[in-house]
Amino acid sequence: MITHIVMWRLKDENKEANKLEMKRLLEGLKGKIDVLESISVAFNDANADTKNFEVILNTTFKSLEDLDIYAKHPEHLKVVDFIKSVVTERVAIDY
Repeated sequence: MITHIVMWRLKDENKEANKLEMKRLLEGLKGKIDVLESISVAFNDANADTKNFEVILNTTFKSLEDLDIYAKHPEHLKVVDFIKSVVTERVAIDY
């Protein structure tokens, strides 16, 4: 099992609306990409310190190959385009 976690900091403009749209788009990938085992998106509302990341994505896959399929999937790439337009920073880890 491979877990893929991504965290983002968002631009100040339309931050709340963009957080909700990111969640809607990302969680909407379930059922569109067969290799995606699980997906969840959460917000760092409990500790909104500006040094912290604001949105987290947690996904699981059966293999690194499946993660690669997900990363290159056209539906995922559409979501990536939106996310790139509303964030300032991104970090990720796969384990």
